[in-house]
Amino acid sequence: MRILVTGASGFVGRALCTELLRQKHVVVAVVRNKNNALGVSIETATVCAIDHHTDWSATLRHVDVVVHLAARVHVMRDHADNPLAEFRKVNVAGTLNLAMQAAKAGVKRFIFISSVKVNGEHTDVGIALTEESLVNPQDAYGISKLEAEQGLMLIAQQTGMEVVVIRPPLVYGAGVKANFATMMRMVKLCFPLPFGAIYNTRSFVYIDNLVSLILKCIDHPAAANQVFLVSDGHDLSTTELLRVCANALRVKSTLMPIPQKWIEIFAALIGKKEVAQRLCGNLQVDITKAHTLLDWMPPITVEEGLNATAIGFKKVNK
Repeated sequence: MRILVTGASGFVGRALCTELLRQKHVVVAVVRNKNNALGVSIETATVCAIDHHTDWSATLRHVDVVVHLAARVHVMRDHADNPLAEFRKVNVAGTLNLAMQAAKAGVKRFIFISSVKVNGEHTDVGIALTEESLVNPQDAYGISKLEAEQGLMLIAQQTGMEVVVIRPPLVYGAGVKANFATMMRMVKLCFPLPFGAIYNTRSFVYIDNLVSLILKCIDHPAAANQVFLVSDGHDLSTTELLRVCANALRVKSTLMPIPQKWIEIFAALIGKKEVAQRLCGNLQVDITKAHTLLDWMPPITVEEGLNATAIGFKKVNK
């Protein structure tokens, strides 16, 4: 198959392109500038901006499947005057423009990597999200992803192009950046952390597990016009995550058993309530639908994923 991957130079995009090539697909990698080219074995298309003006006609020629990873990503503190408008330019208008042009070009299937943030920021104890759960985005990023999903399903109805939506939680793996990398850095330095008594439950997804589901959705007949949640299939508390990371990094865990309520109160006092929610709150997803409908299960365990992440982290942080 000839597969177009947007966001190909990103964290997930690189891993996906590598696996697509290994499986003998023809890959068209969309990057923002020539410096992000992924190698001589991949056909590269440079697209400087993704919005409602972008012309995809040449890039989409003879493409069978589009995997749309590119997006304006979520940030903790967005300084745009109107964050929702900025997210909509790329995540909604840009996505739907690409999808409409893909349908006209004869693309058979459009795979959209959305976000669990479409469903919200937390779940009640012991109650995991499913694809039937109510949508409840809490920020501009989540709203833009939901609007893109809704627009794509409408395009599918109007054009006959099949659409698949995948909503991952936090994705980790070798080369991960942002908060996950910061966490691993503190664990590696044996920095004392006040998270030794956090009894929440959160879902994560190792990058190879996410890639595995994307690959399954490329041509599985039952995936057409469906939404899938994805995770490692084994949830962790923040305390468990930090201990597993310490073990993977071969360092001693230095977690102080500070009561969770104290952490939440202190975070609220210093204006970090959102951070406390991510550290202390629950966010579980149920992957039963992907297993039942697609016969898919994550091939990599949490421990294997975190070990691989730790090895990659130590290589660049010697």
